[in-house]
Amino acid sequence: MSIGTNTWVGYEPLYLARDLGLHEGLALRLVELGSTTQAMDALRVGSLDVAGLTLDETLTLLHEGVPISVVWVMNISAGADAVLAQADVPDLASLRGRRIGVEQTALGAYMLDAALRHAGLKAEDVTIVPLPVDEHVSAWSTGAVDALVTFDPPRQMLLDTGARTMFDSRQIPGQIVDVLVARRAALQCCAARIAQLIASQQQALAHLQAQPQDALQRMAPRLGLSPEGVAAALAGMELPDGAANQRLLAGANPPLAQTAGQLMQAMWQQGLLPRQPDLGQLIDDRFAHTSAEQTP
Repeated sequence: MSIGTNTWVGYEPLYLARDLGLHEGLALRLVELGSTTQAMDALRVGSLDVAGLTLDETLTLLHEGVPISVVWVMNISAGADAVLAQADVPDLASLRGRRIGVEQTALGAYMLDAALRHAGLKAEDVTIVPLPVDEHVSAWSTGAVDALVTFDPPRQMLLDTGARTMFDSRQIPGQIVDVLVARRAALQCCAARIAQLIASQQQALAHLQAQPQDALQRMAPRLGLSPEGVAAALAGMELPDGAANQRLLAGANPPLAQTAGQLMQAMWQQGLLPRQPDLGQLIDDRFAHTSAEQTP
């Protein structure tokens, strides 16, 4: 079973599990991608069974008719997604007429729209520079942009060089959520493997809590950060355990479904969704139930 993610600290427990040997003997293959755009494309054509996406990207694929369901909440951003500006930009309002780099994803558009509205600006008040996340650091260092809509690890790298935070996900609490989604065909054929993937991720989270220095040392090289940088990035998010996932995903009207409904309305109003998708199969909560039952 193939699982794809871009490089994002909130997905790193999946790779930590692999590094700890927790995938040994399991039919699981992690696929490291350059962007969530690649993950979305792979889900569209069926070359991935499972992928890490933001909730807004999940809604975009559901709108397109891609047969996926959320099986797990990986993280909730609380500062890890941000709009950063160069030193000569004193505040958000000063972005008027400036160049803002942003990845051409629903998340990028959503974060940019939220920041501009917070500043009383519109998209036509700035110059938007389409920029894949793997080009954020180089564009910043060459002065090709005045500001960036970005996330970790580039966010932490840029903060270390003097970038200033103008706006971040703490100002839109609970709205930037990363989830694991599975194609429904994989849910039919490979539920046991998905359960193994989630179980190993939870074991990796337990290792991070019990032996943080070892875990940070293991995660740092793949992310291109120092262990201290990884710790700082993790401080900008919540990493739900099994009990938290049951609270978020289970029940007749689970909190994640409510968040998705609110996000869908906002995306539709902002023109990020041409129509509102049916959320009837948004969540498959079987793994949340199983994990909670196994929690001591």
